[in-house]
Amino acid sequence: MRMYDIITKKRNGEELTKEEIRFFVEGYTKGEIPDYQVSAFMMAIYFQKMNMTETSELTMAMVDSGETIDLSKIKGIKVDKHSTGGVGDTTTLIVGPMVAAAGVPVAKMSGRGLGHTGGTIDKLESFPGFSVEMSIEEFMANVNDKKIAIAGQTANLAPADKKLYALRDVTGTVDNMSLIAGSIMSKKIASGADAIVLDIKTGSGAFMKDEDSAFELADEMVKIGTHVGRNTIGVITDMDQPLGFAVGNALEVMEAIETLKGHGPEDLTELCLTLGAHMLVLGEKATDYESARETLKEVIKSGKALQKLKELVESQGGDARFVDNPELFETPSIIKPVFAKEEGYIKAIKADDIGIAALVLGAGRETKESILDLSVGIMLHKKIGDFVKKGEAIATIYANDEGKKLQSEEKIIKAYTIVSESIEKKKLIKGIVTKDGITKF
Repeated sequence: MRMYDIITKKRNGEELTKEEIRFFVEGYTKGEIPDYQVSAFMMAIYFQKMNMTETSELTMAMVDSGETIDLSKIKGIKVDKHSTGGVGDTTTLIVGPMVAAAGVPVAKMSGRGLGHTGGTIDKLESFPGFSVEMSIEEFMANVNDKKIAIAGQTANLAPADKKLYALRDVTGTVDNMSLIAGSIMSKKIASGADAIVLDIKTGSGAFMKDEDSAFELADEMVKIGTHVGRNTIGVITDMDQPLGFAVGNALEVMEAIETLKGHGPEDLTELCLTLGAHMLVLGEKATDYESARETLKEVIKSGKALQKLKELVESQGGDARFVDNPELFETPSIIKPVFAKEEGYIKAIKADDIGIAALVLGAGRETKESILDLSVGIMLHKKIGDFVKKGEAIATIYANDEGKKLQSEEKIIKAYTIVSESIEKKKLIKGIVTKDGITKF
């Protein structure tokens, strides 16, 4: 078998066999196939696309390129949640404890952030002493004991995907549904989940800017999951503005705590109830979506969800006192409001620009080597559809550097669009994708 023939075959729009896909993935992972041939192959896929069978075979070949995690020692159905990312997306810190408190084991492998703000791990490290470093055995023991554990991705999961993504990133071939879907699902499948709930973002702060693309991506991923025996659901959600009000690591953790107490922002609470309810149904702890939502509301009302967060923090070496006493989190030296320049209704908030405004402060990483300032960030006071008076605060900046504060303020003001006529608030949940099809709301 020759890579040249595989490239030519796909260039001509023909379907690749399982053996050809495996030959390419294994050869490239081992360094036997050069970058220039794989670059040509990625471009052929970009233009000629892959069908469902090819996409599933590519996904599983990437899964098999490295280690896979066997979570069979964890009692119950393991349901994973994955978000395609966004601004102010702290759902794991809320959904994880809620779902665990309702009896579904949450065995979560999370990463660090690169971009706007930190990842789930960075946020959790706002708790002094919190550690994500543990063996797979310790990880599984924690889940069996506490129903929840969140670890770093220490295993060599889907190395072919990592190598391919780096090449796609510099050859203009990232934006292809099969390659995106395969990349995400290969890591989820290798992580050992029995079922997967996907939160696919769409809007100005999302990778998928338009709804049609988001639904297409969700459909592709659900089909991959179904094809390889994982019960998978995709939820399409709005990211045309930041989720909740907090953007920044410790600030988002404090907002997560408030949400677990039942006092969180309306949109963040609604998304967590939606994702969590689907996790309960897939985990067979609820027979239907509505009863699952009621169960989650009850674990919040009873305090069990908040208690589960404390257990998670304590079991991984963190200081759980911070859950009951959020004022213990480090406070930055500069806390200044950002004022509206005009009166009217908020028509738009460019979520990605708010993310960059937080990045400027030090809440996110520009490179892998960047050191985060976990205390800095932005609290929004006005969202789309809200009325604001001239001179009224639209946000508050938490900073440790005056120059960075000024840069951030400029970006926040530019991110807001204010108009004279009233604006209808955006729909948060756009639709659901299951193995049975697409439902748009």
